[in-house]
Amino acid sequence: MAKKKTRDNSITVNRRASFEYILEDKFEAGLVLTGPEIKSVREKKVSISEAYCYIDPKGILKIKGMRISEFKNAGYVVQNPDREKLLLLQKSELKKINNKLKDQGNTLVPLVLFISKKGFAKLEIAIGKGKKYHDKRESLKDKDIKREIDRFS
Repeated sequence: MAKKKTRDNSITVNRRASFEYILEDKFEAGLVLTGPEIKSVREKKVSISEAYCYIDPKGILKIKGMRISEFKNAGYVVQNPDREKLLLLQKSELKKINNKLKDQGNTLVPLVLFISKKGFAKLEIAIGKGKKYHDKRESLKDKDIKREIDRFS
């Protein structure tokens, strides 16, 4: 059985993203997290399946809907699992994303949350355009055909 290409150090993967959207440009963004949040991320207590990214009016890239569970041994630190997190990108990448998002139907989709080689939490995001119903059926058909070919190979 063929395995999907994912990072070996990935924490969580948004599997619905490639089914729901046609993915165009991919970017790697850093995350601004607190101490207990990064500990929960390293324990893989995080979900990005319902998350989405947006650029606020000040030009800051944020992610909303990403749930990081509370760290059990955080002490007196108050944690909000559903707070908006800041994403860190270079200005040139932000401008590129902002120009693409002005087009009708484009959105920012989180794909993979992983820990980089230097130990930082990173999020791979992509600009996606929503698929129509017949496109989804076509991708399912291609997936079934590929599965049959792999079975006999």
